[in-house]
Amino acid sequence: MAETQDGTTVDRPARRRRLSWREPWAGSAWPAIVEGTFGSFLMFAGSVGMGWIAPASPMLRHPLVIFLRTDGQGIAASTLALSLGAMILIRSWIRLGQRLGGWGPGSLKAVVWAISLWALPLFFAVPIFSRDIYAYTGQGRLVAEGLDPYSQGISSLSNWFQLGADKAWAENRTPYGPYFLWLARAVVGITGAQPDYSVLLFRVVALIGVVLCIVYVPKLAAQHGINPGRALWLAVANPLFLISFVASAHNDVLMVGLAVAAFYFASVGKHVTALLLITGSIGVKIITVVFLPFLGLMWAGKGAGWLRKVVFWAISGLGSLAILLVSGIPYNLGLGWLFALTDPTPGYTGYAPSGFLGQQLEMIFNALGLPGGDIATGFRTLLKVGSMVIAALLILRGKHEHLVRRAGLAMASIVLLSPIIQPWYILWFVPLLAATGIRNDWQVKSLYIVVTFFVVFGAQDQLSVYSFVQLGVPVTSIAFFVALGMTVYLAFLDVHTRKALFGGRRNDGNWGVI
Repeated sequence: MAETQDGTTVDRPARRRRLSWREPWAGSAWPAIVEGTFGSFLMFAGSVGMGWIAPASPMLRHPLVIFLRTDGQGIAASTLALSLGAMILIRSWIRLGQRLGGWGPGSLKAVVWAISLWALPLFFAVPIFSRDIYAYTGQGRLVAEGLDPYSQGISSLSNWFQLGADKAWAENRTPYGPYFLWLARAVVGITGAQPDYSVLLFRVVALIGVVLCIVYVPKLAAQHGINPGRALWLAVANPLFLISFVASAHNDVLMVGLAVAAFYFASVGKHVTALLLITGSIGVKIITVVFLPFLGLMWAGKGAGWLRKVVFWAISGLGSLAILLVSGIPYNLGLGWLFALTDPTPGYTGYAPSGFLGQQLEMIFNALGLPGGDIATGFRTLLKVGSMVIAALLILRGKHEHLVRRAGLAMASIVLLSPIIQPWYILWFVPLLAATGIRNDWQVKSLYIVVTFFVVFGAQDQLSVYSFVQLGVPVTSIAFFVALGMTVYLAFLDVHTRKALFGGRRNDGNWGVI
């Protein structure tokens, strides 16, 4: 037995154990799995009334949809179902971890069952918590019509608003790489840009990323002596992952899945395969270029000198760039997606540390008669630079066997110190941290809090309500009080889940080993 950097006890021989997806388990996980499936079905039902439906969709002419979106009782029922279902899913996720307890044989199979059953209703739900999926259709149309998605917004298209995209995408350039645009072009070619069929096909694309995570998070965890079932439960079974990557079908899941697979293949010495996979990930969304130096270090090998490290950084970087240059030739895409790094989205989110602290500084210095806005902007810029410094230090310093964890921490620093944090950005680094060990103390409690916060935020913020509908109580208030009430219940009243937040570190058997 030995102890890793993050305090996880590792059984060295266990690293070589072959994963089995068919091992039986005691069955105590089923109550949590069934409860979560019920919560997921509630979210499906609520999405019909509260989810985002494109104006051109024939669904809007269905009598049930009309009732749920224009009648006060239908709207209230939909809001209640969506909010309550999301909170039940959170409870089920926490209870699944508690019920699996010692993470013995068969726990991985139980988590895979949970993910499958919880994701199924969300796969067929109306898009919730985000409508970026409709922008993907517009971007596919841009490519299909021979327009440059890196210089023109989807407002260049006729009838673009009827396909459901948010107005924020009207003039925005596409921040995605060539591979995702290939996929978007293929989806539009198959569906003729019909919004409902396009949503389903984009969910199939997202499902590829989900499956990659299901397969390679446990494998990568096993390479690090971490229990595969527990890693998968933390990274993929959590409600934020399922809602963001199945119901909302963000293309980030394909990016993340390819990156996790790249780290696994690098960990077993298949570095060319790893390079191709991380290049695929960058070709979906460029942010995973952060991982490229760490994969270069894995290729260089333990004990490599600086010259060898530089050589393999060059091989990895130039190799990936060459592939992407060739990939930009179809549809004349070029390297226009590089602007996503050099010209990021302006503004900030109030719940991001950078955004919130910047707001406070602006208010304080304005009160003192000083240029608070400029000071706040400088502060946010300083944090962004700080995140890059942290990432650079993690690249240059640390043990070779901790490279995957260092990569996860580098991405975490970039996300958490950015002025804009979308809920699903957290999922860019959680799989790598889960695969290298999240301790059963403040670390896992922090994950509970972050996941719950973003699910509650989405449940009351991203609701589709017609402006002409007048209600006695705003739907956002209904969603907020349902989510708040359930959060208080889970944290203080539920005899099981309150232990997850306020109980001391409990020895759940060999939770950190296979």
